[in-house]
Amino acid sequence: MSSSAVDREPLRVLITGASSGIGEAVAERFREAGDRVLLTGRRAEPPASLREGERYLSGDLGDEAFVRELAADAASEFGEIDALVLCHGLQKDAELTEMPVDAAAQVLDANLLSVFTVVKHATPLMSRERGSIVCVSSRLGMVGIAGQVLYSAAKGGLIMFARAAAVELAPQGIRVNAVAPGLTLTPKIAESFGQRPDPEGYTAQRASTIPLGRLASPREVADPIYFLASPAASYITGAVLPVDGGYTAA
Repeated sequence: MSSSAVDREPLRVLITGASSGIGEAVAERFREAGDRVLLTGRRAEPPASLREGERYLSGDLGDEAFVRELAADAASEFGEIDALVLCHGLQKDAELTEMPVDAAAQVLDANLLSVFTVVKHATPLMSRERGSIVCVSSRLGMVGIAGQVLYSAAKGGLIMFARAAAVELAPQGIRVNAVAPGLTLTPKIAESFGQRPDPEGYTAQRASTIPLGRLASPREVADPIYFLASPAASYITGAVLPVDGGYTAA
């Protein structure tokens, strides 16, 4: 447990997309600070890192009925939510003219509309003293690339959602910020790269597009998320923080 855990009351934190990758790393970062976490994800199986006494709820955040249940569980578990971290999302590779409309809708729903739904139902539970929302966008919400038109549109929309929500919720004492990660070596990315004909060469090629010359670890993304969600960032709202090794600066 870090020294910050004894400097303040533990935060009560709801984390989406927490079954693996960045979301799982975010949960661990809050645990280290002595905070309490409630986790949710699409996978039926809870993450192996789930600790005794913690709860993991499996469901589809595009289903408003499930989101209502999630909010009710958070109210029962915590009373109030101090921090909401939205790590969930969905990426589908396809050229613009080749992507089926139903797949495009899935990308928009998973990355943007479901965030709206969670924030809508979580906001009434947010603390008015230290309430904080962090949306996990993407570098592709700031820089477009071929084959990711809908993903870029959704993640770019998420950035504007965070900025507008920051203005709307500021009178209630709730901060809203966004983090825009670059390529991160999550289990999903590692599996995808491992399926290439030359995994090492492909990884090296992708790393060469990043000024720092490497992919991020999930923890390197979790640390900035934790900062923005914590009282250490009490005067920061409406910000978008790239965590991309310099990709969007180049």
